[in-house]
Amino acid sequence: MSEVFDIYTVIFLVLAVFIILRLRSVLGTRTGNERPPERAARRDAPPETSANENVVRLPTAGSEIPPEPVVDPSKRWKGVVPEGSPVEAGLDEIKARDPSFDGLSFVEGARAAYEMIVTSFAKGDTRQLKMLLAKDVYESFAAAIADRERRGEVMDSNFVSVGKPEIQEAELAGNMAQIAVRFVSQLITATRDKSGAVIDGNAETVTEVVDHWTFARDVTSRDPNWKLVRTEAA
Repeated sequence: MSEVFDIYTVIFLVLAVFIILRLRSVLGTRTGNERPPERAARRDAPPETSANENVVRLPTAGSEIPPEPVVDPSKRWKGVVPEGSPVEAGLDEIKARDPSFDGLSFVEGARAAYEMIVTSFAKGDTRQLKMLLAKDVYESFAAAIADRERRGEVMDSNFVSVGKPEIQEAELAGNMAQIAVRFVSQLITATRDKSGAVIDGNAETVTEVVDHWTFARDVTSRDPNWKLVRTEAA
């Protein structure tokens, strides 16, 4: 039995040595064509995101942030006001005090605010108006809504279209920036009494409405929102 045991032992040892040598020849050899690790860390690597993660991996400390592109002053307000417009000087003042100010974003925001304010006033939504209007303007709007509700009247206003807002004035007084905007809109508006009869406007006719509104913001405030401080209908 000892001889049989010795024979099998020798056979297993030979097989073990053979397998180890084969594995070593495959796993331990470098050809020079190996692919680098795909997850190797680099200091200049861009932020990584994953479809299954909500975390953005930021570049490591020490990476450089590219500077903002230099914009030709004569082109700064392109698409906002006509080149050479006297309004440019006022916008330049505001931009100098508030580098985050962007003319195109302001124009789009003014358009959105205009539609929201007109619609909220018609619905009597004072909560929404309070966030968009300066205190004295809000009190005027709220009083008009209260009077309308006491009389049992209902107002409907529906926009057909709103043209591109036109900045007419811009100035910086102390820390307060003010920008006057002209709006031209196509609107269907009508006010009905308790019986449902139209007593003002026309529920079937599109009317062109021209408004001159002024928005203001303290450039030192953390609140980025502009508020309506003055209204005027043409």
